[in-house]
Amino acid sequence: MQEREFPSTFAFYIYHFTFDILPLPPLFLFPFRPFIFSPILAIMIRNILLWAACSGLSLVTYAQSPAKPPLDHSVYDGWESINSKAVSNNGQWIVYTINPQQGDARLVIYNTKNRRSLEVPRGSSAVITEDSRYVVFNIDPLYSEVRQAKIKKKKSAAMPKDSLGIVSLEQWQVWKTPRVKSFKTPEKGSGVLAYLLEKPEGSKDSTGGTPLVIRNLPAGREDTIDHVLEYTFSKAGNKLLAAIAPSGKDSLATAGVLLWDIATCRADTLSRGAGRRSAFAFDETGQQAAWLSTRDSAKALQHTYCLYYYRPGQDSGRIAVDKHTAGLPAQWGVADSSALSFSKNGQRLFFGAAPVRPPKDTTIVDFEVAKVDIWHYQDDYLQPMQLKNRRKDLQKSYTAVYYPDNGKVVQLADQSLEDLATTDEGDSNYALGYTDKDQRIPMQWTGRTLKTAWLVNVTNGARRLVKEMVDGRFYISPKGRYLLWFDRTAGHWFTYQVDGGAIRNITTAIPATMYEEDDDHPDTPGPYGMAGWLEGDRYVYLYDRYDIWQVDPAGAATPVNLTGGQGRQEKTRFRYEKLDKDEHFFKKDQDLLLSAYNETSKYNGFYLLRAGNAALLQLAMGPYAYRLPEKAKNADRYIFAKSNFQLPPDIYTALAGGKRPSFAKAEQLSHINPQQQQYNWGTASLFKWTAYNGQPAEGILYKPEDFDSTKRYPMIIYFYEKLTDLLYHYQPPAPTPSRLNIPFFVSRGYLVFAPDIIYEAGHPGRSAYNYIVSGARALAQHAWVDSTNIGIQGQSWGGYQVAFLVTQTSLFKAAWAGAPVANMTSAYGGIRWESGMNRQFQYEHTQSRIGGTLWEKPELYIENSPLFHLPNVTTPLAIMHNDADGAVPWYQGIELFTGLRRLGKPVWLLNYNNEAHNLVQRQNRKDVQRREQQFFDHFLKGAPAPQWLLHGVPATEKGINWGWNY
Repeated sequence: MQEREFPSTFAFYIYHFTFDILPLPPLFLFPFRPFIFSPILAIMIRNILLWAACSGLSLVTYAQSPAKPPLDHSVYDGWESINSKAVSNNGQWIVYTINPQQGDARLVIYNTKNRRSLEVPRGSSAVITEDSRYVVFNIDPLYSEVRQAKIKKKKSAAMPKDSLGIVSLEQWQVWKTPRVKSFKTPEKGSGVLAYLLEKPEGSKDSTGGTPLVIRNLPAGREDTIDHVLEYTFSKAGNKLLAAIAPSGKDSLATAGVLLWDIATCRADTLSRGAGRRSAFAFDETGQQAAWLSTRDSAKALQHTYCLYYYRPGQDSGRIAVDKHTAGLPAQWGVADSSALSFSKNGQRLFFGAAPVRPPKDTTIVDFEVAKVDIWHYQDDYLQPMQLKNRRKDLQKSYTAVYYPDNGKVVQLADQSLEDLATTDEGDSNYALGYTDKDQRIPMQWTGRTLKTAWLVNVTNGARRLVKEMVDGRFYISPKGRYLLWFDRTAGHWFTYQVDGGAIRNITTAIPATMYEEDDDHPDTPGPYGMAGWLEGDRYVYLYDRYDIWQVDPAGAATPVNLTGGQGRQEKTRFRYEKLDKDEHFFKKDQDLLLSAYNETSKYNGFYLLRAGNAALLQLAMGPYAYRLPEKAKNADRYIFAKSNFQLPPDIYTALAGGKRPSFAKAEQLSHINPQQQQYNWGTASLFKWTAYNGQPAEGILYKPEDFDSTKRYPMIIYFYEKLTDLLYHYQPPAPTPSRLNIPFFVSRGYLVFAPDIIYEAGHPGRSAYNYIVSGARALAQHAWVDSTNIGIQGQSWGGYQVAFLVTQTSLFKAAWAGAPVANMTSAYGGIRWESGMNRQFQYEHTQSRIGGTLWEKPELYIENSPLFHLPNVTTPLAIMHNDADGAVPWYQGIELFTGLRRLGKPVWLLNYNNEAHNLVQRQNRKDVQRREQQFFDHFLKGAPAPQWLLHGVPATEKGINWGWNY
């Protein structure tokens, strides 16, 4: 843990880079290396350098700097990113976590007043308390210790455990305690913390709970409740509920529920006796409480749950709802998967109910019965989808409401109306109910379902039909006065007025289209979306392609373009950035922070839409990617991440108050990845040309940092659909799950080109050819492109396009296809195993863009399938397709490989065992990264071929010989 103070950002960078990053003294000190290890001399040199940096002096070397080395596979683990960040409510304190790709993270706490920072090794999951006085966080175990424990195959109880850290921001003091399982702070309250301890080290008792410590943060006083399994604070932090579950060895303690009063430090027993309790909930004020409980043992064949309720004045919690309670349907009970919530006014308690399932039949002998899935043509969902969702369906519950004042229970949702959305934080008398029941079979070929909406009366459960079979999504306004939906067929937004039942098209007077006007799928386009509602449900704010419209849900007032048409005029897309997670609607005097993206320049930034002011105020706009803005609740301080291809996404802070707010003077806080300056990196620029179909085209061209226009460079083309939106996004050199590791290859002397593709319905393959091949040949007109050494790489949809392109042209010298579809005729009827959905919808309506069934347009399926054109292939092709791929069936890669193999074409297939569509396991990502480099280096640079390319790796040598050697 280390505190530092820096007069300038430059000083911080020099100091941190020189002494904290470099493993050895800087190169210019190497003549003195024998003396560097003298502690006194080292400190003197450090202080001299720090003085020079802080004084603004430059350290000049007159010798020509040596060429920077390229990135290699050793750099990945130490490459950093900002994992999380937060700003205190008063705006004085900022915390963020810096994570290497593999290794130990560090938590930084920054004081904006005196610009001091505190760094906590391995700090994570930090929370700033509501009063801005404390930071509470986990301290993770050392990565090396966890790694060794995994190598030794230690059980979970013996693995290294987290610690808890607390920093007092006023006193700048740190307090730590070991072996902490979890911690919680109140959502709105302050001054108190609860943390649950692990079992004592070496304990062999795996039953029961563990000590819960309740700490008074200002006083440092602690109280302990033993044997706690689950706990929760009230929102205000005045009460805490804990489920007590003694271990089997403690015969003196009793299971139950305790209510802890934070002010008096006293506990009341609300429930006593054996059983399992869960799903604790408080009302808004922390006075009423509820939980679920069952007296059945864990080994019982069937568990019956009850809803318990407590309010002040009761000596204990009482059963509010069980399976016999009036208001529940016959043979229904309280669902164990219920999420309990009180309405804001405390007059309602929402819970889940479900049919009581029969117990398991123990007379059935498992090995004597058949294991069979029965597919029926009238099933709502295909069997694979049913099996995928089986656990979720078994735990499904339907919203019901309990009224504490009179004990009434009303069932609001059921199997005919499964989904229910309350509003006004549960206080509204109406809720939105919707269902797609009886409309699910067409999802097989449409990819979505038609929905019917009902208005549900929360007081008595009565339902009023609103709209049937809408191709769109329904919403309910914050106060419950309107239902809102976008009808894809009509291309407009509609409202239903609860008072009177009128349905209105509210966007017909808007001169812009409210659906995605540049959508190139053979389907009805969806909406641009909604920003939110003005308080009182007075207006709803809707997006067109560029601007934000204020629309009267009653249809009386003329729609107003809040952004004044500036978005469409400048081709800048404005979108609202929600800064308060508790926000349910916009207030009349609220300023709105808008993100901005310009389609022409690809610039990003922020604007401020001032309440009552038509003019937009530009806070920042430039060749950067801005993301994840946050604002202090009670101050005009903002934090955000800023980056481009050359600058890592560091944390910045800015004040945005006053008459002319701006982020131009934002202060940079973090300085991650200074080691990047040691390597040959790259640049990103926009390249434009005319595609073969006569349309203007654009893509991103990445060049090495040391690019020399007098040299010729091999080029790899990487593509998906449209990628130019990412022109100013940072891409770390990480071992790839599937896509091309662009900075890695650029650093090693490749050009990388990422063209946008616009598709023609029915001809996705030809569309890819029109843009990718034309872009490659347009670039090849430049002398610095080695037109004889161009490769292509793509994954999934990009992998399909790679496979198709090598059947249409000999332009490319090497190709790499990840998870490609080779045969659309066999893939059409296949299953996406990760979801259980059939693939037909992809070809008829979405990404594959054929626009018809296999029997309606067989010629298009054949035209666009690489398999039918394999004799044309002259390009060596590497395929990565894994046997647990849940998106593109593995047999597609096999069809492609075996077809090319039979034709004697050079082809390789990499199957990472039990891996998904995109590689998950880091060791596999590192392996494929190495092989991808070897593949392109061999074919595009003439490097020697490794063993796996020349001869493969026999199954007998699997796990022994990796085939990397030359």
